[in-house]
Amino acid sequence: MREVILYPGEDGYWVVECPILPGCISQGKTKDEALKNIKEAISCYIHSLEDDNLLVPKEKFEVSVVVV
Repeated sequence: MREVILYPGEDGYWVVECPILPGCISQGKTKDEALKNIKEAISCYIHSLEDDNLLVPKEKFEVSVVVV
């Protein structure tokens, strides 16, 4: 299970990123497509780390909403 951030991009696509995995970003025309794509990106990212015998970061969930 990984925390992701989903937001609308400037080009009309949805952008989604996984903060605990630096550079793990994807997008999609719809929210569902973006989420499907980030799942694949996360899986590939983790497999690459494992193939290189690197530590896979453990997820840390802490979410806050700030009203300004």
